[in-house]
Amino acid sequence: MNTYIKLLLTVLFHLFFWIVVYFFYTYFLGYGSFNINYVNSFSWFLMPSTITASYFFLYYLFPNYLQKKKYFLFILYGIYTFIIANCAIILSILFGFIFLDKSGNQTVIPLTKGLPYIVFGTYLIILFAIVIGLMVFNYLDQKKNEDLKTKFLQTQLQLKEQELKFLKMQIHPHFLFNSLNTIYGFALQKAEEAPEMILKLSNLLDYILYQVEKPKVSLLDEINHLEDYISLEKMRFHDTLKVSFSKENLNDNLQIPPMLLIPFVENSFKHGEIIDGVLKVDIHLKIENNYLFFEVVNSSTKKEETNEGIGLVNIKKRLEMLYPEKYQLEIVDKKDAFKVSLKIEF
Repeated sequence: MNTYIKLLLTVLFHLFFWIVVYFFYTYFLGYGSFNINYVNSFSWFLMPSTITASYFFLYYLFPNYLQKKKYFLFILYGIYTFIIANCAIILSILFGFIFLDKSGNQTVIPLTKGLPYIVFGTYLIILFAIVIGLMVFNYLDQKKNEDLKTKFLQTQLQLKEQELKFLKMQIHPHFLFNSLNTIYGFALQKAEEAPEMILKLSNLLDYILYQVEKPKVSLLDEINHLEDYISLEKMRFHDTLKVSFSKENLNDNLQIPPMLLIPFVENSFKHGEIIDGVLKVDIHLKIENNYLFFEVVNSSTKKEETNEGIGLVNIKKRLEMLYPEKYQLEIVDKKDAFKVSLKIEF
């Protein structure tokens, strides 16, 4: 439907333009003359050559030679077109004189403009039509380029959104399998921890599957689910896990992207090592002067080659998309500990 409307508007625009040109001819040729019928009739003889020459330049010479940078051919064919158009205009004028002179009208008053002025006026209209056409073409090309650019940016944005959605899902599937196995063991033993573990796992899964679709969640929600995650890991590790989680100056109104902090803790449990029978994880969260400071330190033995793993690599990508040039991520692999420090400016 839009195509037909655009076509109709284009036709109406061309029709309106040439009607204006016709009235210009009647004014230009008939200024000072009292024979309006003669002037109006004579103007019609100039219209075919004017329209043909204008459209030939606009729709053939310019797109096929000038826009393709074939300058020599454009100049050559332009000269040919000028000569042919000049002959056509002169013939149109002569035919107009001959035809109107044989019309039997004895009160015909000659035109107030001579042949050179008529030819000059015709070329002036052709030049004006070409300039208007080029302006319209340039506008349409710019609009088309802007539309293409907008579509490209929209596509890029959709790709970024899909990538962000993927990067949000950071918790390793092994955690879910291990948690379910632990719950199964508790259920066989009819342990009191089983219902609590099921509830925490249910809340965490709800957060992962549904809340993660939101662009932002409150910091307190993220902390609550982080604590549920830690509780599940404590139940799974039993007495081999020791976690300390300190929080300072929390802001109830502060919002952050969901699943932003949990992957750091998950990474410490996954890659941390039990030393002297205990895996130690120290977590510290602080809000200060529009900055969020988050630090996770887990017991570890320094390796010759530090491998950050896919998890931290994905976290870096997500942070770069969410907080470009507004975050600092520091990873330190010490002899007996692995530390990750995050600083975000809000």
